Parts: sequence; C-alpha cells; structure tokens
Amino acid sequence: MAAECIMVQGTMSGAGKSLLTAALCRIFLQDGLRVAPFKSQNMALNSYVTPDGLELGRAQAMQAEAAGLECDVRMNPILLKPSSEMGSQVIVNGEVRGQYSAQEYFRIKKTLIPDILAAYHSLAEENDVIVIEGAGSPAEINLREDDIVNMGLAELVDAPVLLAGDIDRGGVFAQLYGTVALLRPEERKRLAGLVINKFRGDLSLLQPGLRQIEELTNVPVLGVVPWLKVDLDEEDSLAPMLSSREKQGEIDIAVIRLPHISNFTDFAPLRDHPSLSLRFADRPEQLGRPDLLILPGTKNTMGDLLFLRESGLEKEILALAAQRVPVLGICGGYQMLGEELQDPMGIELEGELRGLGLLPCRTVFTEQKTRTRVTGSALCKPFAGAALEGYEIHMGTTESRASMPFCRFSDGREDGAAEGLVFGTYLHGIFDSAEAVNRLALWLGTRKGITVRDSVTEPRSAYRQRQYKLLADAVRASLDMGRIYQAMEAYRH
Repeated sequence: MAAECIMVQGTMSGAGKSLLTAALCRIFLQDGLRVAPFKSQNMALNSYVTPDGLELGRAQAMQAEAAGLECDVRMNPILLKPSSEMGSQVIVNGEVRGQYSAQEYFRIKKTLIPDILAAYHSLAEENDVIVIEGAGSPAEINLREDDIVNMGLAELVDAPVLLAGDIDRGGVFAQLYGTVALLRPEERKRLAGLVINKFRGDLSLLQPGLRQIEELTNVPVLGVVPWLKVDLDEEDSLAPMLSSREKQGEIDIAVIRLPHISNFTDFAPLRDHPSLSLRFADRPEQLGRPDLLILPGTKNTMGDLLFLRESGLEKEILALAAQRVPVLGICGGYQMLGEELQDPMGIELEGELRGLGLLPCRTVFTEQKTRTRVTGSALCKPFAGAALEGYEIHMGTTESRASMPFCRFSDGREDGAAEGLVFGTYLHGIFDSAEAVNRLALWLGTRKGITVRDSVTEPRSAYRQRQYKLLADAVRASLDMGRIYQAMEAYRH
C-alpha cells in the first residue's frame, strides 16, 4: 500500500515550513514509521549532493537526515538556483536542464509534472509516510493556475494540509485568515489544521485569538510551536545568520555577503567555537580589520566579482590582504581569488574577467557541472592534517600554479591552492570537521596573541542528531499529533 502523507504549507516564505517538516519526519521515525520528506520544487542557492552525484536542496537533505535516511534526489525533483534577478539554473532529477528566464520556466513547468509524480510515487512505495513541504504561500493567486508545489501538488497527490503562520513577524491572525480566504473552496477542505509557529510569551494571552481564528476560518488550530533555538539547515536560514551575533568571540571572522551567495551553511560550525565570532558584510565600511576574511560560494561568480569591483569591496579585500589578513575562498570565492576567469561558452557572463589576483590560478567555465562527495585531508597550514569530508558543486575547472594545494582527496586528486596567507578550495563542508575548526581557531589565536584551546570535539553529525531530537520533542509537545494522524488516515488511498 502506498504511503500516507501530510503537507506543510506556510502563509509566507520563512514561516518555518522546513523545520516543521523535519520535525514531523523525526516524530514519525520515533513512532516506528518509515518516513521520507518531499518538496516538488525548491528555489534555493543552498544545495547538497546525493551519494550518486546528483543535486537537491540542502533543506531536503537535512529533512532526510531527520527521517533517518540518506538524501535522495527524488525528495526534491526540481531545484531552481537563481543566477540573476530574472533567471535561474533549472535542475531536474538532480541534473542541470538549462538556464531559464522566469517566463521561460513558467511556460515549461507543467511539463515537469510527470517527473514530480514519478519521484513522489516511487518514494511512496518505499515508505509509510511522506511529509511534503510547500513553498512560499498557497495564496499567491497570480500563480495558482500553474502551481506545482502548494495546493496544486496537494491535489495531484491528494494530501491533507497543515497551514503554518509566523507569529514572530507579527500579524499572524491576518496571515492565516487572509490565506484561507484566498483559497478556493475545494482547497479549504484540504486544511487539516492551522499551526502558529515561533511563539514567544504567555500562551494564555493567545487563547482568545485562537478561538476567534477557528471561528473565522472554520479550521482548527492544531498547535502553537514555541520559538526554538535549534541549529539546523534551512532554505531561508541566511537571514537569521546575518542578523544574529549571539556571542562575541575574541577572533573576528568576516564573510562577504555576495548577491548570489550559496551554501552559506558552510560557516555555521564556526559559531560553535567560543573563541570565534562570525559576521557577514556587504559594504566596504562593514569590513573593518577581521582576523580572517572569507569569500563564500556563489551561483554567479563573474557577476558577483563585478559586484566586488563596483561596490568598492575589491579594493578593501586587496588592502586587507596586503596588511596580512588571511583570506579564504570557497568554491566561487576560490575562483574569484585567482588571476583570471574565462567564460568562452557564456555559462555565466561570456568573455573574460580579471580576478582578484591573490592566488596564481586560472578558471575556465564549461557546461560540465562537478557534483561529488569527497573525503580527504588538508595539506596547508593552518588546516594541515585535518581530516575533511564534504562535497563539490561547481561549474568550471581551475588550474593552479600555487606552491601548495589546499587538500588531497582520498582518490589522490589535489584540490585548491595555498599561497602565503591566501587559501582557496572547492570543498564545501570543510568546517564540519572539528579538527579543521580547532586548528583554524588555534592558528588565528596565536596570530592574535591569545590563548585558544580545542573547543569543538563533538562530530557535527552527532550534534545534528541532538538538534533533531530537541526539535521533534518540542514540536510533538506543541502539536495535536492525534488529529494529524487522523487527517492522514482520512486521506488514505
């Protein structure tokens, strides 16, 4: 028998759909069920690589881990990676389909329904429950006719729906009421319940509003989920990372916030070391004089290099490097650190661009996309000897004349470059290694004249498992799981 399902939709982007989906995946796993996450279409620059070298949204990889599974491209058959204000790279079943403008994609997206349904039904045959995540809001009435990710998908797979609203932003009752009011009558019938997310305060003061919103919408409130301090990857987690500096470590690490920054979760583990302080900067005056400057990955290396040039950030980066501030580039950031970038096929921006010139490297963009998981060890100080495990996702190849590679993979390949105090690598996830974080902190502390001890000892995987339990326990205590099970049973096929 095919799996039962429950779908999590939200009143807006950032309502907490990704974490609620992960929480339900872990709850069902705890209840002894085989469960898998599913999101038909994801727009995100934060992506991950499956064991067979295919690409999917990072949030679905996180949800798979919550479900006790290895990530599978069927969990996210369509991934859109924005490369400009009006265009995205379209990835179908983990493979690049091409670069599309918004209008071009809207013309073809209904042709992708067979891919979506094939992925969903294949997962449903292998599991007891599928937890489906929507995108944005189902009340985007201008997009309803071509919807394949919210109520359109709920109809295709006949799923009951939970609608989540974010009370932390304010106006949650208007969010919920307005969303329900804009749904079609047959869509409202799918609503199994409302969820108020990210609540802080005295729940008794909320009760009158809960009763009124149930009367106004004729939909039950199935729970109020508190504001949770869990450290897990989300699609929209960059905003809180940028706005929050919960601790002020003595060692200051600045990450350039590029317009098309990708895989920003690379840096989350740095926040776990008590001596390190992580911040993001997108203007020259924000840089100051950090102890380490990082250029992150990007979906548009050449476009974001022009941004550095035009914004004045390039001048500041070069000045800091001349003052012997260490600089680390990851993926697109590594490409920018080189001497030249060539794009003969127009993959990003046809032609050539001068790089920052901090590494003796040259990058040529090609149509071939590298997607692979790797293990290896770091070769260059301050990381030398640290065991590394991560993944590559990039277009183009880089030739290096640097005095030392950054690391060597287990298959013998060398990656990246190190020249003086400038380092570059294609490897995402290097800071998931406690060794890498501790060695970096010790080196930066020595340069600054402060004492730093190894402080990150728990493997990142074990740390994430504790976060999933915290998340699931809090959500289980907040939601009426009995009624959620009843809703799923009512839609059993």
